[in-house]
Amino acid sequence: MFLVLLVPASLTAALTKARKLWSRRGLVLALFVLAAGLLCGSGRLWGNTQTVVAVTPNQEIQLTLESRNASASPTSEIYVVNGRASAHIGDLVALMGSHGLFFYASDGVGPHQGGSGLIARDDVVLLKINEEWPCRGGTNTDVLKELIQVIVDHPDGFIGEIVVADNGQWQGSMDWPESNAEDITQSTQDVVDLFSPNYNVSTYSWIPIRGTEVDEYVDGDMADGYRLYDTADPETGIHVSYPKFQTTFGTRISFKNGIWNGTGYERRLKVINLPVLKSHGSYGVTASLKHYMGVQSQGEGGGGLANGHSTIATGGMGTLMVETGLPTLNIIDAIWVNANPPSSPFDGPSTPYSHATRVNVLLASIDPVALDYWAAKHVLSQAATLIGYTDIHSIDPDNTNKSGVSNAAFGVWLKLTKDEIIAGGHHATTEETHMNIYVKSEGMPPEIGVPSQTPPKDQVMTGNTVKVSVTVTDADDGVKNVTLSYTINNGTAWNHQTMTLNASTGLYEATIPSQEPGICVKFKIVAYDAAGQVATRDGNDPACTYQVIPEFPSFLITALLVLLTLAAILLLKKKTRLASRT
Repeated sequence: MFLVLLVPASLTAALTKARKLWSRRGLVLALFVLAAGLLCGSGRLWGNTQTVVAVTPNQEIQLTLESRNASASPTSEIYVVNGRASAHIGDLVALMGSHGLFFYASDGVGPHQGGSGLIARDDVVLLKINEEWPCRGGTNTDVLKELIQVIVDHPDGFIGEIVVADNGQWQGSMDWPESNAEDITQSTQDVVDLFSPNYNVSTYSWIPIRGTEVDEYVDGDMADGYRLYDTADPETGIHVSYPKFQTTFGTRISFKNGIWNGTGYERRLKVINLPVLKSHGSYGVTASLKHYMGVQSQGEGGGGLANGHSTIATGGMGTLMVETGLPTLNIIDAIWVNANPPSSPFDGPSTPYSHATRVNVLLASIDPVALDYWAAKHVLSQAATLIGYTDIHSIDPDNTNKSGVSNAAFGVWLKLTKDEIIAGGHHATTEETHMNIYVKSEGMPPEIGVPSQTPPKDQVMTGNTVKVSVTVTDADDGVKNVTLSYTINNGTAWNHQTMTLNASTGLYEATIPSQEPGICVKFKIVAYDAAGQVATRDGNDPACTYQVIPEFPSFLITALLVLLTLAAILLLKKKTRLASRT
């Protein structure tokens, strides 16, 4: 527990400037002024400063997060997994798929894949992380590891490339010795090194190239560096800049235009924005939008070329996203958060281990504005309250009061950023009536009974289709969908069919087509509930396998061999008797 005395910046500055006047009398006078201010509790000098607050940030808490349906259109969808058992990338992808947002682009049919999916097997996926801060201030490397694993587990076989990148501006590392993970020694580079022997996975820090201005590949410039717009945006004042670089595996990437193939650009670059949720002393909250500071090249004291940081206040991150292309997906890492609101002395963006609160939440959306709004209001603000803060206005997405932050109120610049994105032709919202919220919290997944089949497993002949029937129930959330997947080559390839509910029997049913004689069929049943929780009855279950009876069944062959053997023995005995008589 910390006792936090929140001293306003105005008083701190005044006392610092008067340091030459310190004397015993001056010190007494300063303490008197401080005490009087605390007693008054408000006023122009003190703003909204809290007095003494008992807070305990370094703890694990359980948040209450609820699903809700939008009441107005158009809508933005937000996917949330909540709790230690649920807050994993695999669960998040499953939740997305159960509500129609498929992670994998594929012609196949499955719970996570479809023609409208996000990531194709040959895409180049850029994971934009936070390399700037060690400890809990950087992207969680356990989450990063799970995300890379999900990508390379593409059902069509992943043959693309993954690059983990960021520009920490004034500092940063892909190999911090103290990282954000269960094992704090597990760095970003350590995670990448786990995958690089088998897949094209690498890191690229843009810090070394942040001061190098270059032209585009199409203009004949093959050097790594930053492309800088000639003029500032008339609305937000940002000089847009973005990186172009060559990966460890020789792929040339323009962050704006895609993959350079020597003659043109291919639209195979998919950006997944992976920020940490935390408070920020200058702008209130860091999430998907503020995190994009690490895309551009910061020149205001950052050794780079542009002016992004000051233009956050005017919506500059929205301009940057529109000009370079919105991320394919935004995933907020809220396993540990910095829920200390500005102007707490523990506020972000730096987050030592002692200042972090474990809340075990992951959130995703295509709309970065809606995601940041909801995450700040329902995750960060709730966590701040639970650890002891009473004044959380500086992290409230509806707040327009600048007190507590040094640059701009979160609610002000969030709205301006939204306006920029909408003006660029994209949907974005800060209205909860336009948000569909899908939450999977820790609970019981669906229950799948023992399946039955017709014909029975030992009577399947050539030409027989097999109807599989099973009971699936979910008392908490209700069954969302049930899929039967079957393989005839021991799992090398799977075929998927949606099981339909037979209202008269209460069973979910699907039919497996007829197979050739002797084929061994394995099937599995996957069920989702309305909260996105998944249950599976595996294909290795004895009730989930059968073999098509061969044209000459093995027991008939055995019997025939026995008869032939007996006949041969009898014939031999007969010949022996005849020979003895002669």
